[in-house]
Formats: sequence, C-alpha cells, structure tokens
Amino acid sequence: RAAYGAVRRPDVDPWPALEEAAAFFLPPAAREWFEDGETVVLVVGTFDTKSAELKFMRDELVANGIKVRTVDVSTSGKPSAADVPPHQVAAYHRKGPNAVFTGDRGDSVRGMTEAFATWIKRQTGVAGIVSAGGSGGTALAAPAMRELPVGIPKIMVSTVASGDVRQYVGPSDIMMMYSVTDVQGLNSISRKVLANAANALAGMVKPQQQSAGRKARRTSRQAADLPAIGLTMFGVTTPCVQQIVRALDRDYDCLVFHATGVGGQSMEKLVDSRLLSGVIDVTTTEVCDLFMDGVFAATEDRFGAIIRTELPYVGSCGALDMVNFGAKDTVPEKYRNRNLYEHNPQVTLMRTTPDECERIGRWIGERLNQMTGDVRFFLPEGGVSMIDAPGQPFFDPAADAALFDALEQTVKQTAQRQLIRLPHNINDPAFSDAVIAAFRSLHGGQTSRRRITR
Repeated sequence: RAAYGAVRRPDVDPWPALEEAAAFFLPPAAREWFEDGETVVLVVGTFDTKSAELKFMRDELVANGIKVRTVDVSTSGKPSAADVPPHQVAAYHRKGPNAVFTGDRGDSVRGMTEAFATWIKRQTGVAGIVSAGGSGGTALAAPAMRELPVGIPKIMVSTVASGDVRQYVGPSDIMMMYSVTDVQGLNSISRKVLANAANALAGMVKPQQQSAGRKARRTSRQAADLPAIGLTMFGVTTPCVQQIVRALDRDYDCLVFHATGVGGQSMEKLVDSRLLSGVIDVTTTEVCDLFMDGVFAATEDRFGAIIRTELPYVGSCGALDMVNFGAKDTVPEKYRNRNLYEHNPQVTLMRTTPDECERIGRWIGERLNQMTGDVRFFLPEGGVSMIDAPGQPFFDPAADAALFDALEQTVKQTAQRQLIRLPHNINDPAFSDAVIAAFRSLHGGQTSRRRITR
C-alpha cells in the first residue's frame, strides 16, 4: 500500500517504499543477505528453463566454500524457488512489474532486462556473478553485468560466445565462455564447461572473501596506492603517450586504453565509476569512425562521462586524420578512391578530408562546451599522428587547419575551457611536455606517494 501510494504521487520518490515492500516478500535467505552485509556470488538465469544448469553451478560454488544467492530472471510467471524470485526483480522496472509480465515474450524479456539492470545497481556486497544461457539469456544477463564495477568477476556461459561478443561485453570485464553444446540439460560436455565456469569464478572470488577479515591491512595497502588516470593511445600516437607515462608513472597509476571504440568506452566507464582521478585523452580518433562508419567507432556518448562527472579534462586531436576499416577489400565502395593506407593486412586507414575534419571539429567542440570542469584541449599544428607529418602519407595541412579552425569557431573558450595551439607534431617531446604541464596544473601540481612494493 505504501508503494502504491508513493507511485501515485509524482512529488514522492517511490523507491524507498518499493524497496520496503520488496524486502517484506524476500525469502528468508535473501533477506539475511540484505541485512547482514555479507558478500555473495550471484548465480543468475532463467530458472524456469535452465534450472538444472544453474543449480549445478551453484552447487559447484558452494562446494568451493563460496556464499551464493540465486536470482531468477525468468518471465514465464511460474513459481520459483530461487533466493530472489522473478517478481522481486521485476518490481525494479521503472513502470512496475506489469511492464515485465506482459504475456509477450519479446516485451517481457526487454522489461526484465531493464528491471534486472536496475536491481543489480541497488545491491551491495556482490562479490561476483555467473550466468548461463542462449542468445536470449545472454542478452538478458549481460546488461546487468555491465552495471557492476570493473574488477568484480563476471562470467557468462553462452552459446554465442564464440562469435562477436562486443554487444554483450561492451566496455566491461565480462568473461564470455562458449558453452560448446546448447545450454539445455546436463551432459558430459556441459558439466565440464559449467564446472569450469563455477570453479573459475570461485578462484577469482575466494581471495576477496578470505581477505574480508584483514580489513585494516587492506585499507593500509589501498591508502598507499597511486591515483589512477586514463590515457587513450593508438599506434600512431604511441610515442606521445609513452612520453607522458614515463613522466607521470611515479605519481599516478597510468591506465592506457587502445582507442578501438570500446577502448574509449572502457575509459569512460571507469570515469563514471569514479575510479579515475584524471584523464589525458590525447587520441580521440574514435570520433572519425563514428562519423564515417569505421570499425573502431565511438558512441554518441563519447566524452559523456567527463561531462557528467565534471572531471578535469586534458585532450587532443590524436589520429583524427584517419578512419579505420578492415582488410583493404572491405573498405566501402564509396571510399575506394580515397587516400588509403594499409596499416597492416587486417587494418586499412582512410585519410579524413577537410570537410570531414570540419564536421568532426564542430562535433567535438560542442561536447567540450558541455564540460563544466577544467578543460585543456591541444591542437598539434605539426600533425595529429605519426603519419600526418611532412613526407608521410596522411600529411594534409589543409585538413588539419579545417579541424583546428572548426574547433576554435565552436568552442566557447573561458579561463576554465581552453584550446591550446602548438607548432609541434603530436609525437614531439615538446608537445608531450606541454600536455604534462597542463595536467599537473589542473591537479594542483601534486605529486603522490610512490608505488608501494607488491
């Protein structure tokens, strides 16, 4: 009744009442989990169709001494003996459980996917998660797994794990394990695969649970750790990033992300998770692929984590001279007569034109304008990559000028938001030195404790 009344009132947040009502209906085991703060592993799936497989993994984990809770995300409406039954998860849908149990399989799965992702964000003490399923079960479980912080073990046993799994893994650290046979009953093969998944998860989780009683020691170690920063790199900006890392790695834990589309997403996921204290985003090339349908495309949310968190931002135009495709015969027909460069047998690069650079510059500039934290964005007039230099195949001063001019015309510069032109190639030491100085100035010039011996 309290939940119903809260939902009917637009001026009242319904979640506290909904959670109170949901807790009332929790089975005893699950209620204890929420109350005593223990860490547990979640075994998740559609128990109406995959009960034998999921219980098999649960038993393997329990045999390893791991605390387990089962979560049923089935949409059939059948009774469930899981620790967290489907109606409990469905209550977390923004429109309520009726948006999950619709009677239409597609709508129900979409609704449960949303509800489960919201449910898992509100849990504490999740030490790890494992699931098993086909394409539908994988699509249902993976989004919730992606909501968990990087570092929490996540294993998805799936029939689709031997193909392209980008849509499931995204920027997260989900381990995809191919099921070999269909996830449909236990047999000599499925038992081995499911046991391997459960034992792998136990091996990842056990050290965490065993160290729970050594909190003081662990806190001491964490206090001595270096603050982490994210850097984006491509092969053609490697010298720049290596110089920056050499200058900063005594004071910061430098995490370098390969700018392959998902690389930028991974860095920004850590920003959203408040696991990075700064970024040096010198390689923004993924925006080119977003515009020209390259294989390493960013999403429309590129730079979004910086905007949301107001984290100080240092960036540049690294590799905005190129769009990435696969082998040369995979380049779209409309681009076949362009300036193409075979980076290796599997990667073909296409030089961006002045018109394309102008569009890219305006798009990035609008994103920079939305950042409310400090911004220092560098324009390397000597070239934006290793092959954008005199005598190199992508050297095109007119295209670079179009990019820089579009940025300057778009960005609303203030004392906090600055574009900085430099007469250097992005890989010149003088360019790296300027980036390092700007980064240190935004972070108070602080130097942190040296990394402890592990």
